[in-house]
Amino acid sequence: MSCGANGWCARFVERHRAALNFTALVLGYVLYLIVGAGIFSAIELPYEQELRQELKDARSEFLNASPCVDEARLEKLLARVLEASNYGVTVHWNDSDQNWDFISSLFFTSTVLTTTGYGHTVPLSDEGKAFCIFYSLFGIPVTLLFLSAVVQRIMVFVTRQPITYFHRRWAMSKSVLALIHATCLGILLTLLFLIIPSWIFVTMEKDWNFLESVYFCFISLTTIGLGDYVPGSTHNKQGRPHPHLYRLGITVYLLVGLICVLVMLETCCELPHMRRLRQRFYNEKVHELDPETTTIIDRDHLSETPQYTAASMKKDSICLHLQSSKCSDPPCDVMKW
Repeated sequence: MSCGANGWCARFVERHRAALNFTALVLGYVLYLIVGAGIFSAIELPYEQELRQELKDARSEFLNASPCVDEARLEKLLARVLEASNYGVTVHWNDSDQNWDFISSLFFTSTVLTTTGYGHTVPLSDEGKAFCIFYSLFGIPVTLLFLSAVVQRIMVFVTRQPITYFHRRWAMSKSVLALIHATCLGILLTLLFLIIPSWIFVTMEKDWNFLESVYFCFISLTTIGLGDYVPGSTHNKQGRPHPHLYRLGITVYLLVGLICVLVMLETCCELPHMRRLRQRFYNEKVHELDPETTTIIDRDHLSETPQYTAASMKKDSICLHLQSSKCSDPPCDVMKW
């Protein structure tokens, strides 16, 4: 009886393996969200309570030192200041710096179209809010199309051609070469678009330390865009004699950096290990793939076995050439190798 039950369970698991894996993925993701929320709450809640208490103490100290100030009017003033601050307008330096000159507006449109959205500058008028809706409605799909086209062109020269070249030159497995290439590319992009820019921001933004600069670069390039750190928005203007040129350079950095991040993600998604991992969560079979993808997967499997030598690869290459010439001879069928 138990053998029959075990056999039924084994058949059920085999038949619904993709659905069970997908269910486990969903549950794991929900658990990841819950764990992250718990950790953030445990870390940040004490700091929030401490800051609230400091603000209460400062308010009470100010009222005690200024008995002529009416508490209700002070509350009204503070509420108005906070409301203006949410729109990117402060009482410290907004008389000299403008949020809506051409360069600042260009920076704003780049953050909108790339869905970074720092939130430090927002439309003030109803006309601006309405135009932002329609501008984003058409601009975001066009931006996605533009980024996709640029990334695919870069992928040919940065990822696909180098892997193919070294695969033919060294007769190494494409899966191994792809993993090595992705690792080297990730290190290079981290250095060029995370470490070096962070040091630059440390010198340009006097109020930032290195961790805060790395935090800004990562949050921006991943399009999270929390808006708590925005270059050029601090009160300290020393070291920035050309603020418009500085803001324009940041705009270019964010766009180029976003493209490089997408190239890195696409490179990782094309790894054979990632393809096999994705196949665990849906019912796509190998024979349902296009012939080119099937051939690549099969050759990667063969190249990872000791019997698949360089001579075998040469023989397989000859058969692929004959197959492209519509050879009907059965030995030329790649799937039979």
